[in-house]
Amino acid sequence: MNNIRQAEEKDLNRIAEIMVANFRLYFYPFFLNDDYYFGELNVPAVIKRFEGQLDSIWVYDDGVVKGFLYMIGTEIQKLYVEPILHSKGIGEQLLAFAVNECGADHLWALELNTRAISFYQRHGFHLTEERKPEDDTDKMLILLKK
Repeated sequence: MNNIRQAEEKDLNRIAEIMVANFRLYFYPFFLNDDYYFGELNVPAVIKRFEGQLDSIWVYDDGVVKGFLYMIGTEIQKLYVEPILHSKGIGEQLLAFAVNECGADHLWALELNTRAISFYQRHGFHLTEERKPEDDTDKMLILLKK
């Protein structure tokens, strides 16, 4: 976990790039919303969204920011790794940091995102019966707890 540190202003561009890439790759196929995924969702908009929230964001940085974690309280809000670097242990390190250093004990995942759900289950989170709709869609989020 030596490569994980608090995010700084200079990291916002990479954080936004990582988030946009993941959203387009992993969520667009479920929602097929061109206006959002190729219009509203862009690097400047994500930077603006995270400005002023750096105290809740940590990055994996080994010379290049390759992933990030965004927490609110004990809830993992976002945990993303540069897509071409998936399965390299970066997400695992960010998740361990979230649990061990931030007290993370739950998160919501898109029910259709079986890849993410499997990742969290392999690392000690379990599915609950609790579900809620994803903002303004018919897709459901499912609660996972530690």
